[in-house]
Amino acid sequence: MANIQAIRGMHDILPDQTPLWQYAEKIIREVLSNYGYSEIRLPAVEKTELFKRSIGEVTDIVEKEMYTFDDRNGDSLTLRPEGTAGCLRACLEHGLLHNQVHRLWYYGAMYRHERPQKGRYRQFFQFGVETYGMASADIDAELLLLTDRLWKRLGIREKVRLQLNSLGTIAERLVYREALVAYFEQHLEALDEDSLRRLKSNPLRILDTKNPAMKDVVANAPELMDYLGDDSRQHFQTILDTLTDLGVSYEINTRLVRGLDYYSKTVFEWVTDELGSQGTICAGGRYDGLIEQLGGKENSAIGFAMGMERLVLLLETLDDIQVENAVDVYLIRVGEQAEKVGLRLAEQLRTELPTLKCQVDCAGGSMKSQFKKADKSGATVALILGENEVARGEIGVKLLRDEKSEQQNLAMSEVIEFLRQSR
Repeated sequence: MANIQAIRGMHDILPDQTPLWQYAEKIIREVLSNYGYSEIRLPAVEKTELFKRSIGEVTDIVEKEMYTFDDRNGDSLTLRPEGTAGCLRACLEHGLLHNQVHRLWYYGAMYRHERPQKGRYRQFFQFGVETYGMASADIDAELLLLTDRLWKRLGIREKVRLQLNSLGTIAERLVYREALVAYFEQHLEALDEDSLRRLKSNPLRILDTKNPAMKDVVANAPELMDYLGDDSRQHFQTILDTLTDLGVSYEINTRLVRGLDYYSKTVFEWVTDELGSQGTICAGGRYDGLIEQLGGKENSAIGFAMGMERLVLLLETLDDIQVENAVDVYLIRVGEQAEKVGLRLAEQLRTELPTLKCQVDCAGGSMKSQFKKADKSGATVALILGENEVARGEIGVKLLRDEKSEQQNLAMSEVIEFLRQSR
């Protein structure tokens, strides 16, 4: 009988990979806490109508990529393809937006039926940040400063670039859309199949094409920045001035757009050249219009999402990254009495040194084979208990990462203080 394998595009993260994930998650949580952001935990399954209303029924995500099914009650449910809609639904449902300001973050798996590629999977993990109730450019700038600080903490700031643009208001964008459609209708022969389809439904997305054959026709298209009003221009300029004042480098990318109408003013992406075609590791923007679209009162919102798979791939390109070992101390036991005493000692160590990561060899085997496992565990210290050590009331101590270190024997009462001093 053949073994059952994972579903295509839904990958396992194995034990030798999880320390790097945990390292990145820890740093992200710390930075978000530094800026006063609070965690919200959201369901993985929502009513399909939520995504149809937020993302749009005629988008690729809703039409082709969502995992949608009918439950036993006949309700149409969907595994979340993104987190913004669910977070906003929760805030509206629980009355969090009425005359309140919120800075929120969430983390979890998202699901899209796309063609799997390196850094792009059908189940993928995202950190998302959403802020509500703040219309000023300061919160837009804060998100950019927060992410800039995060990349510095992770040691990848030199590997990423900030690109940003302004989409203006919906009214300004409608005028621009007419000019853009008129331009592309004069160059239909240069458009590919996707762009011809988007010309009627979402012409701004043509600017985001990855087709090199369309490079020239897109480069000569009208620019949205020329259609912005004074308020939109000032909002954008305030962000740029803040970034310049605080030494954050950026690039204005006038072709950076979003495919959804509720986005307005600021949009941004952090991109890298280290991961091939999957170069965006974080993307965000202001989406004031979505709140009314989901039944709420007029309000302000801006946020971003970062994909953990791509972030971890970028961290793997670093030479000097230091992640915590899964184990500090590995306890070797040989003999029946040593096994009993060893378990008792391990529990005492965990009580006296609560942050100590102590692993006990429970598989048995010779002293030599257990030493090999101790070395493989990544532990810095091996504690050795044999029948002789038990009889003398001692325990052997060996520093595994110091080749010149000799094994020494300590009294049981001395081990805790030794480990405390050696940490």
